[in-house]
Amino acid sequence: MKKNEITRNVMTVAPVIPVITVNDVENAVQLARALVAGGLTSIEVTLRTPNAIDAIEKIANEVEGAIVGAGTVITPDHVKAVEKAGGHFMVSPGFAPQLLAAADDSPLPLLPGISSASEAMHLGEIGYTHLKFFPAGPAGGPSYLKSIGAPLPQFNFCPTGGINANNASDYLKLPNVLCVGGSWVAPSSLIEAGDWEAITRLASEAAALMS
Repeated sequence: MKKNEITRNVMTVAPVIPVITVNDVENAVQLARALVAGGLTSIEVTLRTPNAIDAIEKIANEVEGAIVGAGTVITPDHVKAVEKAGGHFMVSPGFAPQLLAAADDSPLPLLPGISSASEAMHLGEIGYTHLKFFPAGPAGGPSYLKSIGAPLPQFNFCPTGGINANNASDYLKLPNVLCVGGSWVAPSSLIEAGDWEAITRLASEAAALMS
């Protein structure tokens, strides 16, 4: 399967990709199980904590049904670490030559971030058709994505940044948006409290956004 097809699968299994930050690796498996139970199977673990790679490995090995990837992938070393941990995909807030070269050599698909039509066109020249739109709110929100849909119909987006339960549908109704990324389905307060049932309820509500 080609990388763009793998990325599309990651983006279309549910309307929301939870973006989670793991401070305690012992919570990672229970958190991922709660999200999967609610119907959100593609899970992005941000590489913003020392435990992130260990969390990806545990989720990949122990959570049935989870498609776990890494967010905030910005260096070639990150690419290697995610591969070794058994991650399924990578997400970056942007793109740079060394990162793109490392991703090209990797079996894992990369969802690179853009915030302008020019950046999308640049990535399109090297074969990327599925992109992260980041930071979605400050970069123009749904109106910007709608405006570039007609001149750039070949691209599909996962907007992330400033998205919540109240505005997610504004993005998801656009034809060039396959999913959104957000952290509201797994707030730190519920993770710290170990309230997995509440997280499953939030995930279920998010999974129903397109139903």
